[in-house]
Amino acid sequence: MLAKLSKQFRNFAKDECENSSPLYEHLANKIADDDEILKVATFIHPGQPVPNLLLAGVQYLLSSSKDDLVNFYPSLTTTPNAINEVYPVFKAFVLSHSEELKILFQEKLVQTNEIRRCSYLYPMMTEIYERHQKPLALIEIGASAGLQLGMDQYNYCYNQQLNVNNCNNDFVLPSENRGEPLPASITNAPVVCKRVGIDLNPIDIHNEEELRWLQALIWPEHEERRLLLNQALPILKGLDLQLIKGDAIKLIKDISRDINQDAMLVVYHTHVANQIPMELRLKLIEQLKEISMERPLYHCYNNLFDMQLHQDFIDQGEIEAIRNMERPDGHARWFRWTNNK
Repeated sequence: MLAKLSKQFRNFAKDECENSSPLYEHLANKIADDDEILKVATFIHPGQPVPNLLLAGVQYLLSSSKDDLVNFYPSLTTTPNAINEVYPVFKAFVLSHSEELKILFQEKLVQTNEIRRCSYLYPMMTEIYERHQKPLALIEIGASAGLQLGMDQYNYCYNQQLNVNNCNNDFVLPSENRGEPLPASITNAPVVCKRVGIDLNPIDIHNEEELRWLQALIWPEHEERRLLLNQALPILKGLDLQLIKGDAIKLIKDISRDINQDAMLVVYHTHVANQIPMELRLKLIEQLKEISMERPLYHCYNNLFDMQLHQDFIDQGEIEAIRNMERPDGHARWFRWTNNK
């Protein structure tokens, strides 16, 4: 068990934190060699990304603490101490707060609501709207706080030159498209008539404690991600979002039946499906096929059967692959757009 966890932390440090979070890269490598801390991590539910949940739990507790460990987190101090001195302080904090962490592991989920992922979802939505000329009904699986449900309301800047303006404020989602040219449809915002998010544990952005957890999921050095979240909140609070607590695979058929037939249904999820057991992933596809016997729909997703970003059209039980895009950056700093097959 500990050997498996050790490998997870080592992979996390190399595959996710390198060139992104020096603090988490350092901590994850140290944790991988520390059985005492790995034993605390064994209390995390199977299926949850263990390194993410442990490190988010620590940052969450630190956000209301005066412990010395605060002084090593760029998110919590303006002049953080040197990383090479952090681990003994980190270990002492984890061991002295292990009971609080174990409670968090039971109550919380990794629900990193990366709003910048809208940068590659939004062009898909504009293209779908242009093609069908029907209002879109968005259903997000694993919606967390539902930040991506407001994607038609945000401003975008691609490659520091292509600007898309949908709202009159300073909020802009920047991203780099390293692929083919984006569709011309991005200059016209789609009409969205329904915004539904399904999550096992939805985050209420009107609840300060839950918002603190959302902040804790953002890595310490990622100041821009924190800024984008805070700028998006006022926009999101003004929208009519329906966040539903429950299992999307069980609920999605009933939810789709409640949506006006005049709307084009778009089901999407990003960086969520890897937490779903394989048999349930297959069941999700079967559910979507069944829905398509009554109405056509789009399915936009990654991490389901591979790491690529997919856009499928499903009608009468038949799945048509519209596009497959190479794995984007996990925080959507860049992606590689691919035009229709």
